[in-house]
Amino acid sequence: MDHPEEPAAKPKGKTAARRAARSLAMQALYQWQLAGHSLNEIEAQFRVDNDFSAVDGAYFREILHGVATQKTELDAELTPCLDRPLDELDPVELAILRLSTFELRNRLDVPYRVAINEGIELAKVFGATDGHKFVNGVLDKLAPRLRAAEVSAGRR
Repeated sequence: MDHPEEPAAKPKGKTAARRAARSLAMQALYQWQLAGHSLNEIEAQFRVDNDFSAVDGAYFREILHGVATQKTELDAELTPCLDRPLDELDPVELAILRLSTFELRNRLDVPYRVAINEGIELAKVFGATDGHKFVNGVLDKLAPRLRAAEVSAGRR
């Protein structure tokens, strides 16, 4: 009897739960940006439509509500690192950049390299063909501004 190939090992525990939370939060932020529905409506819909058993639900909520609450400040941090006006960004890339900027600004427990890598991975999955390169370039400019000590320590 043939056995199907085992799927590649997926990260387990906190790392996988956070990655799942980021993925769903990015999709929820995208929806919020485009549709303008209330965050509570969007959050409730995502919790009904998705299996949250392997998702860090508290992290999902923190990102979704944190990005929305700090949108003006996050956009102000991002804008100097962009090569075009904010309103010309692809909406998926904008959601990813806001999420990553939120993590860099507010979650010092998440190493800056992890925040950047997670943004790049989201862009590879959800973004345009070379969107991950754009996201990488913006976050590489942003990290030293928001995490100067951590970035310079990492470069020594």
